[in-house]
Amino acid sequence: IALQVLNFFYRLTANYGWAIILFTMVIQVIVFSFTIKSFKAQAAMKRLNPLIKEIQAKYKADPKRLNIEMLNIYKTQKVNPLGGCLPMILQIPIFWALFNALRNTFELRGAPWIFWVKDLSVHDPFYILPIVMGVGMLFQQKMVSVSADPAQAKMMYMMPVIFTFMFLKFPAGLVLYWLTNSVISMI
Repeated sequence: IALQVLNFFYRLTANYGWAIILFTMVIQVIVFSFTIKSFKAQAAMKRLNPLIKEIQAKYKADPKRLNIEMLNIYKTQKVNPLGGCLPMILQIPIFWALFNALRNTFELRGAPWIFWVKDLSVHDPFYILPIVMGVGMLFQQKMVSVSADPAQAKMMYMMPVIFTFMFLKFPAGLVLYWLTNSVISMI
């Protein structure tokens, strides 16, 4: 299905790079309500940070009691700590379908986008897209950082670095998808 949608947008733009960008925009429109719920969950978690820090300090010697108290806070405040992850989980099958399309589809081999990106099915030869994507993810992380735990916050800031290194050798079209996805999410 991903390839059919890409081919539809290719017929409109005559360029698979722009087709990927339009494809990403359509996906963002489809998951928009889930993204809004995610941002609301993140805002709720941010609002609870002082209370969470208080409980962590109070029960730091008793991990079992700490977990119980944390669950009680989430339950009484009607906050799902995993609520911010839903759009990311929804993106996984789309990401995988696009990855397979870029890797296995004849039409996309050698498909240029702009300037230095001469083939969307291979990695960016100058690593510009993955680096821009990583910087964008870092900026996005700073916008929505909600963790009360400093170790967890540090891990969340490591994710853009990890993703950047992972994406260095991914097809440029996939990096373009993820970059566009991040930019639209920030907007």
